[in-house]
Amino acid sequence: MTSKICQAIRENRVIEFHYDGHYRKVEPYCHGTSKRGKESVRGYQVAGGSNSRSIPFWRLFTVAKIGDLSLTDETFQGNRSAYNPNDKDLHVHCNI
Repeated sequence: MTSKICQAIRENRVIEFHYDGHYRKVEPYCHGTSKRGKESVRGYQVAGGSNSRSIPFWRLFTVAKIGDLSLTDETFQGNRSAYNPNDKDLHVHCNI
């Protein structure tokens, strides 16, 4: 799954997956290890559901909780406001 996530980040491709019981459509911006030692991806959710927020929003997704990950043919610009390439919550392995 890591290689798919990094490919999506390099190519600015939207990813789709299931997470916490919801379908999610996300623009992935960076991938790495969280402060809690979990493989994670920082992304901007543009469609789908959430238990806690209304769409769109930024979120740190734990990779182990991601199911049915797929890369879409949809691309994004990679310049959303509030994106911080020096994410303090993530030791980054790949990013935009």
